Formats: sequence, structure tokens, C-alpha cells
Amino acid sequence: MNFSQDSTVSKLIMLFVFEKMEMPLTERSIIDICTSQNDWLNYMECKDVLFQLLEADFIYCIDNQGSEERYTITLNGQNCLEHFYQRISADLREQIIDYIKYNRSHFKKSQEYVADYSKNNDGTYLVVLKIRSHTVNYPIFEIKIATSSRQAAIETCKNWRESAHQIYEQVYQSLLE
Repeated sequence: MNFSQDSTVSKLIMLFVFEKMEMPLTERSIIDICTSQNDWLNYMECKDVLFQLLEADFIYCIDNQGSEERYTITLNGQNCLEHFYQRISADLREQIIDYIKYNRSHFKKSQEYVADYSKNNDGTYLVVLKIRSHTVNYPIFEIKIATSSRQAAIETCKNWRESAHQIYEQVYQSLLE
């Protein structure tokens, strides 16, 4: 993509991404979607557009109480996009729609199924596994597990993103029975 596009089109591209994703996104996800995975915006432009849309009240920041902040489109942003989306070329709109269609679940998992680990004083590792919801400002499920090695902690974190939903479902059902 040509990086000399005007900033209005860049803002509309980002608003279009927010609207089509239909969920709040972290800054890291926004940058990944718009720059790393696609050449819709360059990195500096992406950071600047995010700030400008926030200042203009076209997106807002959801504070996740100690977790990574997430951003989502506002009603003003939706209205703006509704009136000016044609300034984004039809080909690019289709490319964005296709990308989001095939990658939404990946971004949902990466933002909602969170895993991290830290080393304890005794040499073991504490793994913290969470499921966050974009509708509430706190984890809806959290597990802390001690592992004996860093490799085990890494594997636990990796496996969490693929099995979080099933684990949550099993625990929830077990507690209700």
C-alpha cells in the first residue's frame, strides 16, 4: 500500500477495522492488524491515528484494571464511518473484511485467554491463567498453577490459549453439579 494516503483515509481504515472486529482491541492487536499483518498503515501512522481517534471521541479506552487497555469504536466513530466509508477503496474494504473474517477468533483468544508466568524464590514458576471478558473490567476466571520448570510454565501458557474454553466449561459444570 502507498503510505502517502491522507490521514482521513487512515482514520477511516482504523475505524473500519474496529467496526468489523466487533470487539475491543488492545493497542498491540491494532498495530498487529494494521501494520505487521497487513500494510494498511505504517507503524508511526497507526500510533498517531489511534491517538487522534481517541482525542476526537471516535474511539474510547476501556480500563481493564491492571490489564492491557482496550479500545473500541464509539457511536460518533460509527456515525463518521457510516458517512465516509466510501473514501476507503472497495478493494481495501473487501481485504479488511476478509482478513477479519479469518482472523477474528485468533485475536479474541489472544485478548481474552491471557497467560503469564513468573519465577518464584524457590526456583519454581507461578503460571497465572485468566479468561477476560470485554464486557466487564475484571477476569471472569483465573487459575494460578506452580510448575517445576520454565519450560513447563511456557508450555502451560501455550496450551491455555487452545484449551481455556474447555477448562472453564468443565470447572463451571463441576461446580454447578
